[in-house]
Amino acid sequence: MKFYNREKELEKLRQIEKTSHISSKMTIIVGRRRIGKTKLIKKAFPEKLYFFVAKKNEALLCEEFTNITRKTLNIKILGQIVKFKDLFEFLLEQAKDRPITLVIDEFQEFLNINDSLYSDMQNLWDSYKDSSKMNLVLCGSIYKKPLFGRADNKIHLQSFTTETLAEILQENSPEFNHEDLLSFYILTGGIAKYIEVFVDNQAFDLQSQLDLIFDEYSLFLEEGKNLLIEEFGKEYTTYFSILSLIASARNTRSEIENILTKNVGGHLDKLENEYTIIRKIKPLFAKAGSRKVKFEIIDNFLNFWFRFIYKYKSAIEIGNYNYVKEKVLNDYTTYSGHFLEKFFIEKLKLSRDFSTIGTYWEKKNLNEIDIVAVNDELQTMLIAEVKRNEKKIDLKRLHEKAKKLLEKHPGYTPQFVGYSLRDIQKTNL
Repeated sequence: MKFYNREKELEKLRQIEKTSHISSKMTIIVGRRRIGKTKLIKKAFPEKLYFFVAKKNEALLCEEFTNITRKTLNIKILGQIVKFKDLFEFLLEQAKDRPITLVIDEFQEFLNINDSLYSDMQNLWDSYKDSSKMNLVLCGSIYKKPLFGRADNKIHLQSFTTETLAEILQENSPEFNHEDLLSFYILTGGIAKYIEVFVDNQAFDLQSQLDLIFDEYSLFLEEGKNLLIEEFGKEYTTYFSILSLIASARNTRSEIENILTKNVGGHLDKLENEYTIIRKIKPLFAKAGSRKVKFEIIDNFLNFWFRFIYKYKSAIEIGNYNYVKEKVLNDYTTYSGHFLEKFFIEKLKLSRDFSTIGTYWEKKNLNEIDIVAVNDELQTMLIAEVKRNEKKIDLKRLHEKAKKLLEKHPGYTPQFVGYSLRDIQKTNL
């Protein structure tokens, strides 16, 4: 699959590399696994030292990295280096005489190999950064590490936008329809690796996508475990249960605690703030301390994985994939409705026409409105209902649900609209 839609990031990385020829620069690239961090780095820096931090002994890693350094920089390294801090200092010394781009991929794995390494590197960086010319790029999936405070730049790589997904489908399946774009959005979540698998297998409609996911040799079936079990550690079953409930629309703390019969406040806090897997959803304009809070899984694919793959893991373990596919197809109309709302919210954000975008509801989930988009400068308010079927859109009812909302915003001009599945390919909403 060709390289898509990372022009801004490429331009930034190449600019940083140029400035590092004067004094050293440190850049952090973070993002969830499979999102395309490594491919971006390889595209941005054809000439580089590239170290991948595998789960192995530090001395073995240093042996591997030393051999890479000899070959890439065409220099002699005398003796055996068994500590990474020594190799790092050697490279900083070399960078005094010539610019060096050093990429360390899966940088967070160093924490499990030598937990003092971050502070060692930090001290060396402080000593050498002004006198050397190193373009240091640290790439990983965990954000909060001590060395990151020294970074000059941070790039948080996001999933592909709805526009890019439509572009990919247009180039690879010109006859795609509205349903194809929605399922592509739901099942890949804009994650580069999943898109690549779908494109390589020409899976551009829901049925072929499900056939690819629910297959004996599919990478998708174990994906949630592969991404998260190591992160969560011994408590992974509790975290997985919480995520499965949220994916099944049991998405308030009270609902989750009633079902699991335990306090999950700490788990929800970690899922939101440490792992950044979920986020709070509050009604637009809710007060800071409002208890009207729901949770959602940020990542579309992980939502699908916990809703259908983890939930029906017993059937999957015995190879009964047709059973699970039927479950997906039976629930798909209802399940996809939420993601249609999310799709339109993302499209409206891309327009840059609004200061605030979200959803709205009142006590006891009354008068729920799918999308409210506000432009405070122009004092306008877009109020939208989203339905898969355009015939089910009721703008008269939408006016009634918005009465209290508009009473709280006198002077704002409302625009009431309905969005259906047919509208997702429209350039302007």
